[in-house]
Amino acid sequence: MSDGGGGGERRRLLLSDASFAVGSVCFAFAALPSVAVALGAIVTNVVFVVGSVFFTLGAGLALGVPNRSSSIIQFVGTLFFNASTTIALAAAVPAGAAGGTGWRPDAYGSICFLVSSLIAVAAVARQRGSRRDGAGAVLNLLGSVLFGFAAVGAFELPGTDALLSVFWTGVGTVGGAVCFLTAAVIGLLPAPRPLALRTK
Repeated sequence: MSDGGGGGERRRLLLSDASFAVGSVCFAFAALPSVAVALGAIVTNVVFVVGSVFFTLGAGLALGVPNRSSSIIQFVGTLFFNASTTIALAAAVPAGAAGGTGWRPDAYGSICFLVSSLIAVAAVARQRGSRRDGAGAVLNLLGSVLFGFAAVGAFELPGTDALLSVFWTGVGTVGGAVCFLTAAVIGLLPAPRPLALRTK
C-alpha cells in the first residue's frame, strides 16, 4: 500500500490498493447500522465476506512489497478476517434475514493489522519515504487502531449478550474502513514527478 520500485512492482501495488479500496468500501458500507436494518443480517454479512476476500487479495498482491514482515503479518490478519466474517455469516443464516447482527472486527485480525501497520510506519520513517508513503502508512495505522477499538468494544460482557461498547464497535469499524480506503486511494494516485522534471 505504498509506492513501488519497478514497473511490475508498481502494477502489483496498484492492484493491491484497488483491492483494498473495494474491501474497505464493503466494510464501511456493511458496518453502518442503517444498512444492517435495511438489508438484513445475511446480506450484510455477505458484504463483509466479500470485503474480507478483497482484503486478502490486496494483501496477497502486496506480499514482500515493500516490507516483507509487515506484508506477511497483514496477510495473516486478512485470513483471520476471512474466518471471522464467514463464521458471522454462518451464524446469521439459520436465524433468517432479520436475525443476528453484522460482523465485528475480531481481536486476532485486528492485532495483526496493528502490528503490520506499526512495522510499516517505522520502515517508512527509517527509509525516509515520500510524503505519500508516510500518509498512507499513518492512515493504515489509524485504521488499525480503530479496528482494535471496535474489537474491544465488541467484547461481550460475561453472562450477557451486551457489548462492552456499541459506540466503539460501530465507529471503530466504519472509521477504520474509511482510513484504509483513504490510504488505498492515495496509493492509486499518480506518483508525483520529481521537481526537476516539473520545472522543465
